[in-house]
Amino acid sequence: MTSRWMVWCAVGAALLGLVGCGSTVAGTPTWPGAVLHKMLLTQADFPAGVQFDRIREDPGAPDGAGGPPSMLSKPPGCANALTDVISRSAERGPGSAAKYVVSYDGARIQMAVLSWSLDLDALAATAGRCEHFETFFDAQSPGIPITTTRLPSSDGTLTYRQTMDLAGQQNSVYMAFANVGRYAVFGVVFPTEDPSIPVKATLPQTFTDIVDRQVARMRGA
Repeated sequence: MTSRWMVWCAVGAALLGLVGCGSTVAGTPTWPGAVLHKMLLTQADFPAGVQFDRIREDPGAPDGAGGPPSMLSKPPGCANALTDVISRSAERGPGSAAKYVVSYDGARIQMAVLSWSLDLDALAATAGRCEHFETFFDAQSPGIPITTTRLPSSDGTLTYRQTMDLAGQQNSVYMAFANVGRYAVFGVVFPTEDPSIPVKATLPQTFTDIVDRQVARMRGA
């Protein structure tokens, strides 16, 4: 059976390219972006046992480099709709984003702090257009239904749950988008079991708590 992780990573290939869908490297990045890095949560902000790593990547690589291609969808464009909104206004190059990944038993959370503001109105409109859609690996494959639901949030943060029905099994990821002054933050969480991590996540609460703390850190920076 096709893995849920494979489907989600393909659906959000470019979005995760901005956040970091690939490998992580512990330590302090050496490329420019000191202002953004001062705004990031750190290992000290999480309970002992939670895995925290900065995402280090080639700042000149195109969005989604090394990841799977975006999937087909009906209506067209919904598989990468939110990605396209972000990409239209994105700044690129060294110092344009600072990223990290936090892993619990039950959640792999990927966060990005950006040097530009997101078009939240366009993101909300696009999420509404793609409230219900199907995605396909190819034109001959059966559709995989996905539902996009906006969740309550404070301080203007856009928080969504996307629920996939894969062969009768439902599985959800969560994503959040917020502007903080001239900067922005967005993140995505995958429900990933890892019994080797002693701290258990509760979704979406663990994710929304981290988003709220990241926004607060940026406001205080």
